Amino acid sequence: MEAIKKKHKWSLPHSYSLIFFIIILMAVLTWIIPSGEFERQEVTIDGMTKSAIVPGTYHAVPKSDADSDLRQGIPQILAAPMEGIINAADVVAFVLIVGGAFGIILQTGAIDRGLMALAGRLKNKGILIIPITMVICSLGGSTFGMSEEIIPLYAIFISLMFALGFDSMTAILILFLGTQIGYVGSTTNPFSVLIAQGVAGVQGNPQLWLRFIEWIVFTGVSIAFTMWYANRVKKNPEKSIVYQNDLVTRPLYLGEENGKELVFSLRDKLIIGGFIAVLGIIVWGILAKGWYMTEIGALFLALGLFAGIISRMSQKEMAENFVKGCGEFVYAAVIIGLARGILVIAENGKIIDTILNFLANMLQGLPNYAFTTIMLLVHNVITFLVPSSSGEAALTMPVLAPLGDLIGINREAIVTAYQFGNGLTNLISPTGGVLLAGLAIARINFGQWLKVVLKLFGILWIIAAIFAAISASVGM
Repeated sequence: MEAIKKKHKWSLPHSYSLIFFIIILMAVLTWIIPSGEFERQEVTIDGMTKSAIVPGTYHAVPKSDADSDLRQGIPQILAAPMEGIINAADVVAFVLIVGGAFGIILQTGAIDRGLMALAGRLKNKGILIIPITMVICSLGGSTFGMSEEIIPLYAIFISLMFALGFDSMTAILILFLGTQIGYVGSTTNPFSVLIAQGVAGVQGNPQLWLRFIEWIVFTGVSIAFTMWYANRVKKNPEKSIVYQNDLVTRPLYLGEENGKELVFSLRDKLIIGGFIAVLGIIVWGILAKGWYMTEIGALFLALGLFAGIISRMSQKEMAENFVKGCGEFVYAAVIIGLARGILVIAENGKIIDTILNFLANMLQGLPNYAFTTIMLLVHNVITFLVPSSSGEAALTMPVLAPLGDLIGINREAIVTAYQFGNGLTNLISPTGGVLLAGLAIARINFGQWLKVVLKLFGILWIIAAIFAAISASVGM
């Protein structure tokens, strides 16, 4: 009998597994890396008291003595996930509350119907659909982390683009690039910037004004690129990279009945109006009152209840949709706690300060632009392993934020470099569910997507490096 040899494909481990492997690695490092610590002092920034490193005070600490052993073993490894979740309880609770609120809001369908109604009304305006829809998608990504919500819109926009003389790639650029560029230019995104600031100890979103400028620039460049691509394809359809694909796909979509009357009701308008009002209140609260995750979470919860009442959900339906929304964000919430477990091992082994001292000595004297560029590259690499924005924030901010203190770089610049690195890498990462869903619906392969988006990626990366350097220079 002839043996059958199976060819095993290598693939990245699950994010939870990866973090647990890192916990094990960190425990091993506590036996290898010398233990040490800096002296710390309490400082008050924007009314918030926190512990800050005193530069130049690093000193070695014995690995073991009669009272303690800093080397971490199997018991500590197994306890680390639980301790990490406990230590990150405030951020985990914030993610679950916001996720539950969005579970109610999204179940109403108001956001989807609003975007669909807009597309329908602008159908005869052709090219105007691109900037208007991308601004809305980008604003959603920047403010409340809009992402999976666009999946139901892919088929509609593919049909619409075909009807207007564009190609299926244009629809993916409008929806996916639109929302993802909002992540790159995040302003108040609770799953990106706010979590990173919370973990890094940054209070009150002090560079919100700069973030708005960044969002405008990133969104403007992306819209210009998409409109250039769409016009080029419309003038000469054969220049489309998906021309052959669309010969098969176009009849399938244009042959479907997509002309059904869409009812964008008064309830939908009230829900979207309430949503816009809440975003405005959040911006005001952050700037004027120094609001933090508790206040922001409370507002999102109020918005969810408002949406449920307006859409006439029963109390049971609201509760079930809240639980369903929490379920959608459990992955992100748990990964935050697990990532904090890495820090628990490193802190208990007292090797964090040793690592920080080494990096500080190595990077000392670098100009701001060089330091933030290195940080941007670091996050580009890390995002391939940890694509979750909240997971990466929980994993990296506890180490990199204090490093900024030692080098003399404000913590908001560290957050900015993370935000850019994570958002940009997810434009070209083959593991993104929202992107892969859109490509599958449009029958576009990932290689074709890369050939198009890489033309824009380099431009966006350079802009990101410039803004990261500016963030480090202007202070908090």
